[in-house]
Amino acid sequence: MGDSKKAATNDIFSKAYNFTKADEVKAMGLYPYFKPLEATDGTIVEIEGHEVIMAGSNNYLGLTNDQRTIKAAQDALTKYGTGCTGSRYLNGTLDIHLELEEKLAKFLGKESCVLFSTGYQTNEGSIQTIAARNDLIFSDRDNHACIVVGTLVSNAKTIRYQHNDMDQLRKMLEKADPAAGKIIITDGVFSMSGTLAKIPELVALAKEFDARLYLDDAHAVGVIGDGGRGSASVFGLTDQVDLISGTFSKSFASLGGFLVGERPVIEFIRHHSPAHIFSASMPPANVATVLKALEILQEEPWRVKRLEEISLYMRTELNNLGFNVWTSESPIIPVVIGDMMKCFQFWKDLFEEGVYTNAVIPPAVPQGQSLLRTSYMASHTDDHLNQILEAFRKIGLKHGLIDNNGHSAE
Repeated sequence: MGDSKKAATNDIFSKAYNFTKADEVKAMGLYPYFKPLEATDGTIVEIEGHEVIMAGSNNYLGLTNDQRTIKAAQDALTKYGTGCTGSRYLNGTLDIHLELEEKLAKFLGKESCVLFSTGYQTNEGSIQTIAARNDLIFSDRDNHACIVVGTLVSNAKTIRYQHNDMDQLRKMLEKADPAAGKIIITDGVFSMSGTLAKIPELVALAKEFDARLYLDDAHAVGVIGDGGRGSASVFGLTDQVDLISGTFSKSFASLGGFLVGERPVIEFIRHHSPAHIFSASMPPANVATVLKALEILQEEPWRVKRLEEISLYMRTELNNLGFNVWTSESPIIPVVIGDMMKCFQFWKDLFEEGVYTNAVIPPAVPQGQSLLRTSYMASHTDDHLNQILEAFRKIGLKHGLIDNNGHSAE
């Protein structure tokens, strides 16, 4: 790190030298981040020589350790090598990239699809390309960071509305210049709360005010809806949504992202997005993994059904224990702890009881709303779920967060 002496206030590194919070939490033995997994079968992982149930992964379909996805990746490595060494625009397009784009567009009922190298790049690169000067973006305040960055680097004016507040969004649309190009952008499933966007209302508002609608379905495709087709399909409104983005790092057990929509729009983004043009393309093994995962998703609909059953069970039982799980409607179930340091201590106690979750603190959540983000997989067994619940019950009582009668003690 070099000279660790306190830097002068005009030193650009001063903010880094003065950042001590992480080291302070580490010294207390409560630091919950960057824990290396030493072994994993998906649902059970080994961390620091300690076996725990993974209740904090986005591996929703449980396919990261499926032998079929592993073999597909291995076969692609043998056939194509380890990487493409170029962008899709130039020498980095393989036949399987085109195959995946075609199959994803068909699966989601859209004309065309473009792949990106990460989910983050997908939203950042697509939003900054499609929204230009004199255009207006209407963005939910709880949208993922990649959407926020995409709006910031675009030349469009961004207007943020309170989370899922359709009345406020209407007022903002009413005040907007009717001659301006307009697009409403929202997560389909919000990554911290597990809530769904109000898609029927968003569709109606977009129509009324001549706006386009863009859904980020990173936590929805392969998770909810008709055969795992995402948040709009829950309401039978996929054909009413203009653009749908998603990622491969969750249900599809890989890495990368995609955007689907009308062919002219997708072609424009394909030829103008810096994130697409100037990034190396998805490696062959990643693409092959997604193709196999998409095939399994369609051939084994029980996985989405099982995920729905697990989600309902865990929401109900955590609520019955007395925990605040907000209004989750998906396999993402937050357990609100409140104070940040209490959240870290709760996380550590759960870990020692054999359960791994994700500690989420401000600014990712509001002040005083630090939480443990739990998420579930189709491959979790009933025994796994009950062990998780028992650990939460035990630690919740220990910290006085709940009582024995299933009530919040706060």
